[in-house]
Amino acid sequence: MLPPQKKPWESMAKGLVLGALFTSFLLLVYSYAVPPLHAGLASTTPEAAASCSPPVLEPEAVNRENGSAGECQPRRNIVFLKTHKTASSTLLNILFRFGQKHRLKFAFPNGRNDFDYPTFFARSLVQDYRPGACFNIICNHMRFHYDEVRGLVPPNAIFITVLRDPARLFESSFHYFGPVVPLTWKLSGGDKLAEFLQDPDRYYDPNGFNAHYLRNLLFFDLGYDNSLDPGSPQVQEHILEVERRFHLVLLQEYFDESLVLLKDLLCWELEDVLYFKLNARRDSPVPRLSGEMYGRATAWNMLDAHLYRHFNASFWRKVEAFGQERMAREVAALRHANERMRTICIDGGHAVDAAAIQDEAMQPWQPLGAKSILGYNLKKSIGQRHAQLCRRMLTPEIQYLMDLGANLWVTKLWKFIRDFLRW
Repeated sequence: MLPPQKKPWESMAKGLVLGALFTSFLLLVYSYAVPPLHAGLASTTPEAAASCSPPVLEPEAVNRENGSAGECQPRRNIVFLKTHKTASSTLLNILFRFGQKHRLKFAFPNGRNDFDYPTFFARSLVQDYRPGACFNIICNHMRFHYDEVRGLVPPNAIFITVLRDPARLFESSFHYFGPVVPLTWKLSGGDKLAEFLQDPDRYYDPNGFNAHYLRNLLFFDLGYDNSLDPGSPQVQEHILEVERRFHLVLLQEYFDESLVLLKDLLCWELEDVLYFKLNARRDSPVPRLSGEMYGRATAWNMLDAHLYRHFNASFWRKVEAFGQERMAREVAALRHANERMRTICIDGGHAVDAAAIQDEAMQPWQPLGAKSILGYNLKKSIGQRHAQLCRRMLTPEIQYLMDLGANLWVTKLWKFIRDFLRW
């Protein structure tokens, strides 16, 4: 005799109950992993007197003639403000390699791969922090808090960051972070970005969850109010403050030229700034912003536009001072060396979709609901001379952080849940 069949409504009810419980658990985990946005600065670390570096109003001027024989010495104390969607993961890999090669001390986040972003940075967020602790390199995502960062590095630390054309940055951020900004879920068309830009206020709440990703993200990452009136005098004051605090502001669109300036500033070797493009997004089937939509995106991110225009101008003044012909030679040398490493390291010579990556250790972190970030396959036979360098150049951020000893238990838990749910 066949066992009695469960009624469909009973199975459905049990499924709904289990689903509700599991969803509640996920929300609890996620609320811990991604803290709420705070309007004000985080409380500064109480042990302010026990700083690695005494308070300074402006960064120390860089003197390249700092060696005993008139030759500059490599700079090893670096603060990199890792802005979002600006090729910053590629520069992060450069810093990881340099720090690992010279056994430098990194200030790592504790539990996650960022310093509790989007809250403001505080020294207490650093893994194994102790009052008076001093670090060589700080380079993970944070919302910048100058005084807190300054207290962790020596007085001669070099401060750098990267900017990108605000319309292009917004486009990239929208595609990558849009799924975790609830109001964008109302968008239903084939080109959600264009639909958003037709009436941004309909889909944007400045106080909404993760809203900072969709307006003036550069201004926000630098620690400023990204909802300021573009005509406010505070905007220019903040821009000039960034200029005083940072020794070099790189531009994503001129990444090779930026690296040449960085190499010169830090007195590094060419090998130190070799790179492969990491965390790159697969080309979207939707056309890139152009014409009217580009103008709308720029206007929507006008604070970032003012910031970018200022540092675009200062960047080219630095190039002029460096020397146009010298820059052209060094950019050519960098590109030639990168291409040579590409032939040595990369199977097939190009990036591939996530599904085609054979080694899990080479799998980059993906946005929710999509596998749009490209990665690489290492060649199976690489000479002993280049094997280590190739692997380090191609290792994604999360895996490299773990290799360097960062405790990423929250990130790993979140990855396990996402893999289980196939998000």
